[in-house]
Amino acid sequence: MRNGFSLWRLLRRLVILIILLVLVLPTGLTLLYREVAPPATPLMVIRLFEGEGIKSEWVPLRQISPHLIRSVIALEDSRFCSHDGVDWVEMSDAVSDHLKGGRLRGASTISMQTAKNLFLWPGRAFLRKAIEAPLTFMIEAILGKRRILEIYLNVVEWGPGIYGIEAASRAYFRKPAVSLTPWQAGLLAGILPNPRRWSPRKPTDYIRDRARTAMARSKAVAPALRCLRKNG
Repeated sequence: MRNGFSLWRLLRRLVILIILLVLVLPTGLTLLYREVAPPATPLMVIRLFEGEGIKSEWVPLRQISPHLIRSVIALEDSRFCSHDGVDWVEMSDAVSDHLKGGRLRGASTISMQTAKNLFLWPGRAFLRKAIEAPLTFMIEAILGKRRILEIYLNVVEWGPGIYGIEAASRAYFRKPAVSLTPWQAGLLAGILPNPRRWSPRKPTDYIRDRARTAMARSKAVAPALRCLRKNG
């Protein structure tokens, strides 16, 4: 009986610890990240143990080319400023297309990708996606749109060992992120779905098409980016 009681106490403490790690720790870190740049992400650590280096240099949003900002939003999350962290329209369309026999496509927003990059591991497991949702709403409430985008552009993987737009811009085009042209911005945005497969240095026809799409859509999304203003 006593051994059973001790086991129950151990399990209860383990559950409490897991809850603290999953909810409390990310909340505390998110509050810190309102002012402080995240030092690393779980993916960076994983890649480091796999033998890759880390090229990363934080820059504020004002030092990132508007062409790059608009291109990324145009291709990755066109309703970034209007959704609550989850793009319910895109998710509904993805499910509807799948039920009609189409391939199940992702519907991750920039906010969801930021939550994943900051706190979770790569992969498509159900558990990870289940944890990702509340974390997304949490960072939306604490950080706001401008800071979420700023963090995303500074931590997202842009190639083997390359994290953030400043490191990517210097690695691929030998210039700071603020100086990217519309075409260069489109190429960088175009490879984001799989930056370990594609490169803006040697773009495939598919990536060139995505870059052209980014340039065309950038004009359409520009008026909707009021959420990126400092007082937005």
